Amino acid sequence: MDSARSETLGEGVCPTLHPLKIFDAARASDRFVYTCAPMVRYGKLAFRQTVHEYGVDLSWTPMILSKEFNRSQVARDSDFTTSRNPNPTIVQFGANDPQEFSRSATLAVPFANGVDLNCGCPQSWACASSLGAALMDKRELVRDMVAEAREALRRDGWDRDRESKRGRSVSVKIRIQKDLRKTVDFINTVIGNPDEPLVDFITIHPRTRSTPSTTPINTEALALLASEFGGKIPLFLSGDVFAVSSLPIPSQTAEDDAPRPSNTNIAGLMAARGLLCNPALFADHPTCPWSAVESFMRNVARAPIPLRLVQYHLGEMCGPGMGAEKGALLDKKERMVLHGLESMLDVVDFMDEMRSLKTGRAGGLSRF
Repeated sequence: MDSARSETLGEGVCPTLHPLKIFDAARASDRFVYTCAPMVRYGKLAFRQTVHEYGVDLSWTPMILSKEFNRSQVARDSDFTTSRNPNPTIVQFGANDPQEFSRSATLAVPFANGVDLNCGCPQSWACASSLGAALMDKRELVRDMVAEAREALRRDGWDRDRESKRGRSVSVKIRIQKDLRKTVDFINTVIGNPDEPLVDFITIHPRTRSTPSTTPINTEALALLASEFGGKIPLFLSGDVFAVSSLPIPSQTAEDDAPRPSNTNIAGLMAARGLLCNPALFADHPTCPWSAVESFMRNVARAPIPLRLVQYHLGEMCGPGMGAEKGALLDKKERMVLHGLESMLDVVDFMDEMRSLKTGRAGGLSRF
């Protein structure tokens, strides 16, 4: 947590918008809530600020391990940074113990809009530690963790009222299982009483723990789960969201109807790789514009991240992207030059030069 931690909660650090209010506003216009996925290493503050400038309504932090977060101020300072006037943010935790998750929740919510439990990370190290996707086989434990977090937040004066300035959300992000009946049982258990569900919303990644990201998401499983639960609780789709003009969501009405919350039972879209390549994805830009590169560099100047991470982000933004249109701001050779630079000043100068060369306009990256 950054210098914002030294300020009082009355000076603009404490968020006052319940995420479900974002859902309400989007539902009134029959549009999806646009979100930025939790991405290991890549969901730092500067990037989250950039995607919010281009239409993202709600962003997730990278997964943070509850045990380390609870026990170490250093871990809290390095894993979660925010700003004085933060954009709506969900802090995601990796946990397998009710007390650990609830403690993390109480530490994070003064500076975030809600907390999320990761039940979807497929990496072997996480599953070996009974974290992430391994929790899909432990639905009662997940229920207990969510319930304990709810109770801990209540004791600390945080509530679930979407109209309250102290309202906070609790959610989970999941993958599907080969036997979809187990996923249905999992969601029913985690929701609990539909009239007062334990979670405010659920993000569904329609791939199994062993399905590679190169395999398309299971749209049939998504449609079934949306039909079963979309009327009970808001659902997010995570996976293969690369362009708002070609969403991998089957409409439940006419085949030629554009997907919307009202005809899909999906409330929101969550992008990861799509936003890495094009932070302006949800502003309906088919490829990353130079203005998004400038925004990112401006945000990096205010909330610094390591040089190599800056170069990675710029390489992704300036590459061919994940959507149907493959226009790139820099060609492969130019991106190799970018990755070989040894200082931030060299990166800024290079990107300024490239922007001027490609657009015929003077670069603006150096004017932080």
